[in-house]
Amino acid sequence: MGWLDWLLMVVAVLLIALVMIQESKDDVKNTFSGEKSELFKNQKQRGPELFFARATMVMSVVFAVMAILALIR
Repeated sequence: MGWLDWLLMVVAVLLIALVMIQESKDDVKNTFSGEKSELFKNQKQRGPELFFARATMVMSVVFAVMAILALIR
């Protein structure tokens, strides 16, 4: 394993941690009950929610680019 593979593994772990830290936007009991879900309603993110959402987006792009680079290397 080269340095790029190790770096990709670290980015993957950080991405998993960021996703796990975020709060769910929908109640789990509504997922399986068939009740009206408000998952896609317009919700503003503020403070830490906004930071974690943006950090997750950035880390996912970094992960995708690094995975492609590791593949063509």
